[in-house]
Amino acid sequence: MKSPAVVNFSSTPHSVELREFARPEPGADDVILAVEAVGVCGSDLHQWTGSHSWKVNYPVVLGHEFGGRIAALGANVKGWSEGDRVVSETAAVIDPNNPMSRAGLYNLDPTRKGFGYGVDGAMTRYVRVPSRCLHRVPAKLAIEHAALTEPCCVAYNAVIHNARITPGDRVLVLGPGPIGILCAAMARLAGAEVALVGLERDRTRLDVANAYGCETIVGDAKAWAMARDGLGVDGVIDAAGASVALKIALELVRPAGWISKVGWGPQPLGFSLDPLVQKNITLQGSFSHNWPIWERVLALLASGQLDVRPVLGGVWALESWHEAFEKMHGGEIVKAVLKPA
Repeated sequence: MKSPAVVNFSSTPHSVELREFARPEPGADDVILAVEAVGVCGSDLHQWTGSHSWKVNYPVVLGHEFGGRIAALGANVKGWSEGDRVVSETAAVIDPNNPMSRAGLYNLDPTRKGFGYGVDGAMTRYVRVPSRCLHRVPAKLAIEHAALTEPCCVAYNAVIHNARITPGDRVLVLGPGPIGILCAAMARLAGAEVALVGLERDRTRLDVANAYGCETIVGDAKAWAMARDGLGVDGVIDAAGASVALKIALELVRPAGWISKVGWGPQPLGFSLDPLVQKNITLQGSFSHNWPIWERVLALLASGQLDVRPVLGGVWALESWHEAFEKMHGGEIVKAVLKPA
């Protein structure tokens, strides 16, 4: 059986098209998931435009934010049944004997390969998923919302796990993309006063952040950063990735403050890191997520403490992937979800 799939077939810009893709067979420890919803990530857009900075195993089916129902089980799979509603983590291939994996930090395993770039992803009808990646979707959580668990986990890791927010902190978030907005939402949940910073072209996305109780700033954020006592904000979350964002973060964070960097960017820095030393700043990278983070985020979504409806700009049929990509790329919406037939 074959189904349509959104395939990235080359590093040349816009080398993405709809192709027929055969239903995979499960390995002994895998399930076959019937995809019911798959989110479009900024990394999907970067591969589409050829602006990514990671190795891609071409051709590959895009999509790593997804949920659906189990359609088939491998011979060794226990604890799951056909028909179960699940979402999947992104670490499709790991080395279980790697020291990082053995410590539960398989997201940091250097041999890790993810859906949508290392192995075929979920922008199709059926996807093969290792059973260790599965999480049960709470009964009251719509699958279109559950499919956005993954970017929420990225934000949780960057803000709750890798930053050190305490209630009453003032926090700047640089970059109003999907991850930036969700990081701002997480910082608000942690009790911080938050401002999200973007450019003139980001006004539509910045407006979405208002739903999470965040202030929004177009352009220079210095006045907001220095408003309390002139020393700067307690912390900065760099969700933009461009080198200039880190430079701004170093300028606006207070002495002994922190920066959590979750945004990617291949550009060289081109500026001095002396402020990092002079101000005794903690600079923390944040990559991906692991099992306990997924469980915690699903609990937040199920309880309503975290609501992804403000960031969801629409749901498109898989065949309309190009329209969804264009709307996200152009900044008309924050997140798109695709639904295979």
